[in-house]
Amino acid sequence: VQLVESGGGSVQAGASLRLSCKASGNTIENHAMGWFRRVPGGQREGVAAIDSDRTTTYADSVKGRFTIGNAKNPLTLQMNDLKPEDTAMYYCAAAKTASSLPYLGEKRYDYWGQGTQVTVS
Repeated sequence: VQLVESGGGSVQAGASLRLSCKASGNTIENHAMGWFRRVPGGQREGVAAIDSDRTTTYADSVKGRFTIGNAKNPLTLQMNDLKPEDTAMYYCAAAKTASSLPYLGEKRYDYWGQGTQVTVS
């Protein structure tokens, strides 16, 4: 499975962006998918996730501003009211099995995209 993110860019604070993650290759199983982000020198942080039953999970820092899409392919992340602290490389991730691991933890996911940069000034 290959995941390719798009939609990043440079915007001013208060603007919106919509990220998209397109999957190709083998069919993604109907398990959790998520969005993560990482700033230079930092750890990858879970932002939002969705499971097969449409259960969604958000990091506290983005609740009320970010919305993960219902569709798995492409998977979207609508980001509104962007703040400078949202600046990061954003990654899409997909799990190949069901799991009890935290939705916003990296270990739950098996496939990762290369990332798309979001810069907010």
